[in-house]
Amino acid sequence: MSEDSGYLRLAQEDGRAAGSAAYPEDIRTGYTQPTTRVYGKRSKWILFFSLGLAAYIYSLDGTTTYTYLAYATSEFGGHSLLGPIQVAQGIIIAVGKPVIAKVADVGSRGTAYCGVLIFYMLGYSIIATAENIQAVAAGIVLYAIGYTGLQLLTQVVIADITTLKWRGLVLSLNSFPFLINAFIGSNISAAIIENAGWRWGYGMFVILIPIALSPLIGTLLWSERITRRRMGSANAPKKACIRSILDIAEELDVVGLLLIGTSISLMLLPLSLVKHTPRAGNGAAIFAMFLAGIILVPLFALWDFRWARYPVIPLRFAVNRSVVGASLIGAFDFMAFYLTFTYLYSFIIVVKDWTLINSVYFMQTQMVTMTLCGIFTGMYMHKFKRYKMLLVSGLIIRLIGVALMLHSRGADGSTFELLMTQVLQGIGGGIAALSIQVSAQASVPHVDVAMVTALVLLVTEFGAAGGGAIAGAIWSSQMPLKLAHHLPFLSQDQRDVLFGSIAEAGSKPRGDPVREGVISAYSDVMRIMLLVGTVVSVLPILVAWNMPDWHLGDGQRTIDTTGSADAGGEDEDVDS
Repeated sequence: MSEDSGYLRLAQEDGRAAGSAAYPEDIRTGYTQPTTRVYGKRSKWILFFSLGLAAYIYSLDGTTTYTYLAYATSEFGGHSLLGPIQVAQGIIIAVGKPVIAKVADVGSRGTAYCGVLIFYMLGYSIIATAENIQAVAAGIVLYAIGYTGLQLLTQVVIADITTLKWRGLVLSLNSFPFLINAFIGSNISAAIIENAGWRWGYGMFVILIPIALSPLIGTLLWSERITRRRMGSANAPKKACIRSILDIAEELDVVGLLLIGTSISLMLLPLSLVKHTPRAGNGAAIFAMFLAGIILVPLFALWDFRWARYPVIPLRFAVNRSVVGASLIGAFDFMAFYLTFTYLYSFIIVVKDWTLINSVYFMQTQMVTMTLCGIFTGMYMHKFKRYKMLLVSGLIIRLIGVALMLHSRGADGSTFELLMTQVLQGIGGGIAALSIQVSAQASVPHVDVAMVTALVLLVTEFGAAGGGAIAGAIWSSQMPLKLAHHLPFLSQDQRDVLFGSIAEAGSKPRGDPVREGVISAYSDVMRIMLLVGTVVSVLPILVAWNMPDWHLGDGQRTIDTTGSADAGGEDEDVDS
């Protein structure tokens, strides 16, 4: 037996309501399983088409808007705030996942998509009309709720309608639009920056997002209506409004979400905001915020493990080796990624004399490689029904890609060498992202798929926020020093302008003393980030080596609600 047998026993003991089991037949099980039986052959193809359309708009967003943010912050003289803004975005993306998963379970997938759409449109509307950097940051936060919801819900719906043997391949094909938009999106973003301006880059999605999501929302709401009719839920007695609100708050575990969100915010934001607040010199205040964040962690654990009826992180997840391992791998991997990627576009624009379109193409290299390798990983899982050794190999390749960036940084690094660093990281990232998701889903009953998917992505996004926070802290603390070192002949005000805008930093021609000094400063700061990223990249390899290697059979999960192996799940852990 594997170590996860202990998790199975705890899962059976984890129901705290009188007379309930760990997996009660509540509204969640009632929704997630019967709804999928509504679809016939034609309606299932309509659902797949709708998912593909949602995946396409998600990828078009991901391949264009990240380039606009550097220009948006630079327009308001706040390019150095790029790190803190992305940290705030990462925190919202992380905390939003369990909330949306709970809404999808307690309510329905269709209603959750409706909420996602509202936040998406509201956030991008605010960014497109922003008058200052604060408005940009506020819009990013609202948009992040929509973005994380679209990502999570699409994966959950796919998990609802696929078996484990096929899930990895279908999930990887869901990323196929990134291959198309790596080129289409790059040309769109370059054309918009050069001609229409970054505001239109955000504004176009206020129109495109509702058009793209409407077929999926309509299909899901139709299936849910049919399901409710069959289950007779329409005749269920209605509760008082206040009682219903309290019940929903309890199922969402609002207390737990507030504790974990506040904790992560207090730990990460001070790192990247230290140079941007009036308290920059007040180390005691920064330390107090960080300490308060650490103190809230055990309080969150105590609440969720002892008192919460529907916890964000149930105890059975915390002792599940697959879930914990997948979460840690995702967190460390994303931390290393954001350490190397947060300021990479700015670095390329300033250090290299590439055309704008070539710079955008370069930034898509890693995503294209990740998508291709994700499809390969899905095919591998379908054929061999295992994933562990491929996961370990992929993470080693990713480590090599990060380490090689130490040598290729700077204006004199060859284009081929720079491209290879992104290709290698993409290979490892594509393998890792799919492997950890399927392994975590395989280790829990279907009733827990939405929440365990959200949990893995939650911890992963915390790693991303941590990487962004560290990158922001390094940039904010080291770049002014490096600019002063390499450009001593400029005044402090002139250096502050270079610090706050990539347009100014890259405006001088190569050979100009100011441009060469800026390039040297950028190279020095990138080296520090890459050293930290290389060290962090070693950690997920160690975790992956101790992961179980579940058999990916013909069932929707390896573990069923009774705690036994599902059909096709024999020899679930080859390490045991």
